[in-house]
Amino acid sequence: MTTKDVKGKEQILSPTRLMFLKFRANRLAMFGFWTFLAIVVIVLVFTIYTKVINYDFANLSQIGEGSYTAPNSKYWFGTDKYGRDYFYRVITGGYIALQVALLSTLLTIGIGVVVGAISGYFGGIVDVILMRIGEIVISFPFLALAIAVSAIFIDYPEEIRLYIMICIIGLLSWPGLARMVRAQILSLKEQEFMTATKVLGISTRQQITKHLIPNVIAYVIVSATITFASSIMLEASLSYLGLSVTEPVATWGGLLQRASSSVVMRNYWWLWLFPGILLFLLVMSVNLIGEGLRDAVDPKSEIIKKKNVFVRLFGRFFSKPFGGAKGEQSIRG
Repeated sequence: MTTKDVKGKEQILSPTRLMFLKFRANRLAMFGFWTFLAIVVIVLVFTIYTKVINYDFANLSQIGEGSYTAPNSKYWFGTDKYGRDYFYRVITGGYIALQVALLSTLLTIGIGVVVGAISGYFGGIVDVILMRIGEIVISFPFLALAIAVSAIFIDYPEEIRLYIMICIIGLLSWPGLARMVRAQILSLKEQEFMTATKVLGISTRQQITKHLIPNVIAYVIVSATITFASSIMLEASLSYLGLSVTEPVATWGGLLQRASSSVVMRNYWWLWLFPGILLFLLVMSVNLIGEGLRDAVDPKSEIIKKKNVFVRLFGRFFSKPFGGAKGEQSIRG
């Protein structure tokens, strides 16, 4: 084969395409992606269904045949002590978790990217002021603040309490992302393409929004997955402590809290098992996606390889009996 033939068969991949191929080759990341997608679809479909049939959890006239009914063909997740269909309550709790995680993550990204970009680009006194504000925000005791806010707004409607919780999580989570964006922009603004934008007379706003921020967006996406998973856990923790929305609105943390007594855990296992499993699967899937994205955006990572689960979990030595030696195949091949 001549050099010309070799060059003809070479394929030049864009950074975005390379990142996509790396992520797709990561089996754990793909498992997390499909698990996350399945949970989201199920939650959204059945949440819409409960709204269409106007299922009201506060209306006890809609109760089923009896309280504490074990899972069966009619009630997939059983019923609670009021005879309410527990499947719908768990799904509703998932919708609350996704809503809190999505909105608080968007708020965190919005503040963190803007503050980090401005701080890194202008530097000087602007950088000092913004970073000191971030340090003050980090020093706030999250739990104490959540308790105080919950006590102040205890008489407000559930929707208002929910959005207040979203604001608390989002407003206290941005400093880490801002520092990461700042560090990236401090490096990028010294490169030649930024010198060219200044020579061409491009405005400061366009330099930041069209040339700097797009170059850090991959790292922002990775950070967003971590924030998303953390927000789900924070919402569940606050609900478990009774600092989030309360009955009749169901949350995974609230469902676990009401099933925390020894009598319920022994005799009515479905009340804690199903919300616990879904909470675990959702957080695990988001973390797996985040790990996959982190590996995909890392320019120092090796050429794309498919690794089986045993290789990633236990290493090559332990996975050999399970086919680990054959579990890695280069995508180029």
